[in-house]
Order: sequence, then C-alpha cells, then structure tokens
Amino acid sequence: MKKILCLFLAAVFVLAGAGVAAGADEAPAAQGEFVPVIRFVASSDTHVKEDDDTNAKRIPMMMEIAYARAQADPSYTNLDALIVAGDLTDQGTKKCFDNFWEAVSGSLRDGTRFLGVAAKNHDGWNMSRRDVHEYYKSLTGNDPDFHVVINGFHFIGLSASDDDAQHYDSKQLSWLKEQFDAAIKEDPNKPVFFIHHEHNRDTVYGSSFFDGWGITNFKSILNNYPQVVDFSGHSHYPLNDPRSVWQGKYTAIGTGAIYYSEFTIDESRAYDPPDCAETATFWLVELDASNNMRLRGYDVNENKLLVEYMMKNPADPANRDFAQDKIKAKSSAPAFAPGTQIQTEPQFGGCKATVHKADSTDTMPVTLYRFYAKNSLGITLAKDWVLPDYYRAIEQDEIEYTFENLPAGEYTISVVAENAYGMQSPSVETKVTLEGETGIKAVLMVLTSFFKGIIDFVVHLF
Repeated sequence: MKKILCLFLAAVFVLAGAGVAAGADEAPAAQGEFVPVIRFVASSDTHVKEDDDTNAKRIPMMMEIAYARAQADPSYTNLDALIVAGDLTDQGTKKCFDNFWEAVSGSLRDGTRFLGVAAKNHDGWNMSRRDVHEYYKSLTGNDPDFHVVINGFHFIGLSASDDDAQHYDSKQLSWLKEQFDAAIKEDPNKPVFFIHHEHNRDTVYGSSFFDGWGITNFKSILNNYPQVVDFSGHSHYPLNDPRSVWQGKYTAIGTGAIYYSEFTIDESRAYDPPDCAETATFWLVELDASNNMRLRGYDVNENKLLVEYMMKNPADPANRDFAQDKIKAKSSAPAFAPGTQIQTEPQFGGCKATVHKADSTDTMPVTLYRFYAKNSLGITLAKDWVLPDYYRAIEQDEIEYTFENLPAGEYTISVVAENAYGMQSPSVETKVTLEGETGIKAVLMVLTSFFKGIIDFVVHLF
C-alpha cells in the first residue's frame, strides 16, 4: 500500500502543471495508481444549429469517447455526468434546443446525469431568457439553476438571469453563496464544482479585459471559497493551452469548445484560424477518494488525448501547483533540432519560407512561430506570426510563411518558436537574395515598414 501511495504521489508531482503531448497515449503513470470514485464530462459551446448540423453530431462522438474511456478503466467504469457550460445552441431558437436535446438525450446512457446551463449569449438570441429557461426545463426536466449531489460531490450551476439586461442578478448571487455554504458545511475538504458560461475575469486564457470573454460577477463570492472548481467556456480558447487551467483563491478551468477555437495573439484578440471550425474538445474529469483530480482533454474529431493533468486535492488552498506563476516557472523555451534549416522559395517581391517544427523542451505545446525578414542593413522590413495546430491532435511537421511586398535586395530570414509564456527558442536563419522593386518605390516600402513598426510598438505598449 505504501508503495502504491508513493508511486501515486510521484506521478502527481511529475504531472502537476504539465500535459502530455498531442495525440499521445494515456500516460502510464496515471492509469494503475489512480482509482476514480466519480467521472464526468466537462464541455461547453456546442452551438447546435437548426439544420444539417455538424455540431450536433459531435455530441454523440464526444460521449462515445467518454464512455469508451470509462469502460476501459477496470477500477471504475461509470460516467456519472455530462456538463455543458452554456451556448448549447447557436441561434437560440426552439428548433435549435430541440436538436440539442435530441443529440444529448440520444447519447446518454443509464447512470449519466445531464448538467447544463443556458447562456446570455447565443442561447438567448431568439427568445427572452425567461422563455429560454421554461423551454429548456420542458425539454430536459432540469432547472436552469441547479444544485445536485453525485457520489458525494456537489455540482452547482447558474444559467443567465431571467432579466435580459443582466448576466446574473442579485437573487442568483445570494442563492449561489447559500449553496456554496451548504456544500462546504457538509465537507470542507471536498471540491465543489461550479458551472456557468463566461470565464471569471483574469483567470484562464481568454478571460482578461483585453481578451473580452471574462466577467466579474462572481469574484467577491468565489474568492472566499477555495474549495470551488469553476468550469466555464464562452471564449472557445483551447483547453490544452497551459493558461486554460488556473489556480488562485479557487480553481478555474476553461472548457474549450465543441464548436471552433479562438485565440488572442499579440494585439489580435478573437483570432479565428482558417481551420477553427474543425476543432472540438472536451474534458474528462475524475476524482479519487482523496479528492485528487485528473483532467484529460480530448480532441473529438481525432478521438485522441490532447493533454492530461493530475491535480492534488484542489479544495485544499495549500495545493496550488497550477498557479500560473508556478507553471511558467516550470516551463522552458522550445528548441529547433540541431541542423534545422529554413527552405526558401524566392519570388518577385518576397519569398516563401518553410521550417521543420520545433520541439517542446517540457510537456507544454509550442504555441507560436515568428518569422522575420531583415535587409542587409539589419532593418526588419517584415515580420509576422504563424499559429501552429497545437490545439488539435494532428501532426504538423512543416511551418511556412510567405513574405510579400519586399524591395529587391539581400535578406536574412529568421524564425523563432515560442511557448504560451512567450519563451522563445534560439532563431534559425538563412540568407536569400530577392528580386523586387528598386529606386523610389523601394525607399517608400522601407519607410512604410519602418513607421508601421513604430505604430505596432506603441500599440503594444497600450
């Protein structure tokens, strides 16, 4: 028994703040020693539409993955609940809700409880929120605000207020505090799960004021309850980004999305990559008898594991291994393999640059590549970033970018790889001679690039 406990604790310390690589098999250290006493799906932003809907089809796909993982665990085969943290529908019509519930109810097996909340956002587009709540309850049999207990764990959910002018009203906030007090009185050492749609401001990736997807309604309440584990969506920011799990006075977890992924990169907020609609992710959450929590994030379309975390009992305020400053301190810059070269294809006024992907030097993904073009005087005439597909369980071996509108001359093309915390690899460089504009047009192009760089710098400061 002592040996098993030591192995488990070792696994906890190794995995705390770290994730497995995209598409990897289940981590062996997390299989044998962790015995769940509860298991549930945590998802959001299903955005089910009225007609011919890919999103609705992803719900049974998600549940098949979750049930398969549950059945593969001989120590505990149950899947106890399905959480959907708002934006159940895309347009908020009765037809959308009908399609959503048809997909959910057709996917649930005996013993799995549905726990969903309706959001202020898409769920309220075509009906008053009071009508949304009434129709939701008529379909699901669930109250839009709920407090249920499953296997001794408390789940508390808040839908958007009946008042269309508010996210959440004062009556709801008072009720929420009462529910937290009751749950914690029963067992102050056990996590309490809170489900709502919008992130809490300045917690997980996507929740900052600049990102635009965070709210402050719950801050004064949550700061008093270290036992809370908060699940929220709304941003669609990727769940396998290390910034999507946060610990401070409580624990917050971003749920990704069943429909599309979004990002903030430098001054670009709400950036949607070209393949964003092809993404669908969810968490499979488990806790053991000591309240330690295992989080496994899956790519629905690829049926592969994206990331796995092991978290020591989050109800204990002494357990804060996922505080962002701690995760950042454990992370390290990516690195290109020795001998990596940039392949260039010159063309008039520019060139295509291709480089083999960099490697992570920890367990976190490479989240960005930055490309630069400097002229013979060392002046950067062009720069841009490329977002790799780290948010999907697919292999992307080559990273490419095409420079355009460069004047004729000799250039140094360079690339750096970057992690979620801005730590950069040593650069890979190559020289190339380009044909392009000369004379006054070339001078104007250089001046335009120079002043654009100054503007970008000033914007970044503010």
